[in-house]
Amino acid sequence: MSANLDALCKAAKDKLDAHAVEIVQWHFSESTGCPFWLEKAKTLKFDPLKEIKCFDDIKKFPEFEDEWLRGGPVTRWQPKGLKGKPAYVFETGGTTGIPKSRFQIDDWKTDYEMFSATLPDEHFPKGSNWMMLGPSGPRRLRLAVEHLCQFRGGICFCVDLDPRWVVKLIKRGDMKEMERYRDHVIDQAETILSAGHDIKCMFTTPKLLEALATRLMDKGSSIKEKGITGIFSGGTEFTPQWYRFASEELINGVYMTPTYGNTLMGLACSKPFDPKDNYKITYHAPQPRAVIEVVEFKDYNTCVGYGKTGRVKLTTLTKETFIPGFMERDEGERELPHEKYPWDGISGTRPFHEIAKQTVVGVY
Repeated sequence: MSANLDALCKAAKDKLDAHAVEIVQWHFSESTGCPFWLEKAKTLKFDPLKEIKCFDDIKKFPEFEDEWLRGGPVTRWQPKGLKGKPAYVFETGGTTGIPKSRFQIDDWKTDYEMFSATLPDEHFPKGSNWMMLGPSGPRRLRLAVEHLCQFRGGICFCVDLDPRWVVKLIKRGDMKEMERYRDHVIDQAETILSAGHDIKCMFTTPKLLEALATRLMDKGSSIKEKGITGIFSGGTEFTPQWYRFASEELINGVYMTPTYGNTLMGLACSKPFDPKDNYKITYHAPQPRAVIEVVEFKDYNTCVGYGKTGRVKLTTLTKETFIPGFMERDEGERELPHEKYPWDGISGTRPFHEIAKQTVVGVY
């Protein structure tokens, strides 16, 4: 690494260490902490208020369990220091059993305002209207994209999409009905784009983008002809191969930025596109608010070497949410820091191989 990048990495690490200590102090202090962590502290073999002195010390916490996020009362995650503020609850998954949920107040807005700063204005013009072609319901994505649009001065048009129904159709092998539902979603998008709302920007997912682009091409039109100048998309379906295919076959030169994120992390932005990378996509988490580590499959406290494959370990560090060492259902390759994002990145994100066969991706 260059001397300049070394300096940027050190500054980022120092900032992360200080932030980690501040967030732990907040969540474990009697006056500001949340009931869940204040209760959990009684079972820990160490005192977080005294022994967490840097980010690396967070390894002292036991592995975070999925089940802790399932069921209620969700208010056990509400910090005392934020009592009385209007709150939201956002869900993940939920295709089997009780979904995981995250209590939030402003985190979702902050995440997308930070992401807004990474969008090039020439492709995502300020004041432009957006279309949100993705899941609705209890997921934060719909509200977050709408806030991103409003934050940039526009109005957001949304479709109605229930991915849980699609997953049920796929699991029972009813592919014809799944295709009808996908067409129903694309019908909505096509109607919005034909209604004269002057929409220039769009969030969508790889599968839905492909379906919309194909529909428009079949009718002698295109996403570009419909006035779209910038697309933000993401997910583990967003592979380098698909990125190249979409760029060359689907979007006719319309700018597209890949992202990787979820309800617990926020948004990991991609390293600026470089033709020398052969369409490889490298994501960097929104540090210090969230940290991604690529760790050994048999030792979740040890990072793999650069370029090596490991499982994704997420730590969320905000005043609304503290989640130490959450093992994601993804894996990928650890990537070097970048001057724009001077901390580790990840490429090749895909479902964790031990559970990949159980994962149903659905219409999006």
